[in-house]
Parts: sequence; structure tokens; C-alpha cells
Amino acid sequence: MSHAPSPVTTTIDDLQDLVGAELGPSSWREIPQADIDTYAVLTGDDNPIHVDAEAAAASPYGGRIAHGMLTLSMVVPHLREIYQVTGGGMGIVYGFDRIRFPNAVPSGARIRVSGTVMTVADIENGYQVTLRLVFHVEGAAKPACVADLILRHYR
Repeated sequence: MSHAPSPVTTTIDDLQDLVGAELGPSSWREIPQADIDTYAVLTGDDNPIHVDAEAAAASPYGGRIAHGMLTLSMVVPHLREIYQVTGGGMGIVYGFDRIRFPNAVPSGARIRVSGTVMTVADIENGYQVTLRLVFHVEGAAKPACVADLILRHYR
């Protein structure tokens, strides 16, 4: 893994100033087959494209690929590298809008995340922030995932 970048850091009271800010990219992180297999067991998503080497080799992908939802779930370590809010109380993932998976992540490939702060809105006792995140696959022209992450930061 390469050295972690410096995150865009702000206080909760200065969040409004981040609209339009570019985040990242994070460092690269591998998605090994062992993680794909564990995810398949945990979720029950044992589609052969993810876990059966022979079946996946005969697919248009030519080999096993990570689950899209596994890729998306790896957002936390990447986000911690590129975005930090201090001076608040609790922060939560409120949800996602518009999630797309335009490209596969081959088993063993590396991903990283970059993003843009799209909106910051007042909510009771804090702010709601929408980040447009792009999950890049090393060496690929198209991203693996593009999603709008909605976070809530409370005082």
C-alpha cells in the first residue's frame, strides 16, 4: 500500500466551506480472493462469478470478480484517508443515493477512492453532507463504483 494522503480536514463549524472540495485519492487497497470468499459466506451471495474459478474463467470477465457491494463497503478506510471532520460529536452514514457499478474489480485488483463534496445542509444539531465518491480500479479506464454517500455530522 502506498503512503496515505493527507485528508481534507475541517471542523464541524466550517463544513459549509467544503462544498466543491476535491477529496483524495486515497491509497490503493487490494481486494484479495480471500475477502471475496468471506463476503460470499457472510452475505450468502455465492454467485459463481465471485467464487468459482472455472465458471468465472468462462465468463466475459475471464476470472473471478469482487461483489459490487463488497467494493462499496470498503468505503470507510478509504474515506478516513481523504476526509475528516473534527470538533463534533457523532458522525454516521445516513445512506447512499445513486449507486452505479460501471466496471468489475478483478480478484486481487487494487482500488482507491476519490470524491467531491457536493452539498452541505443544516440539520438539527449538525450537518448533512453529500459526497460523490468514485472507486477507481488500478489500471482500468472506468471506475468500479460511483456513489453519492450521505453523512450526518452532529455536534
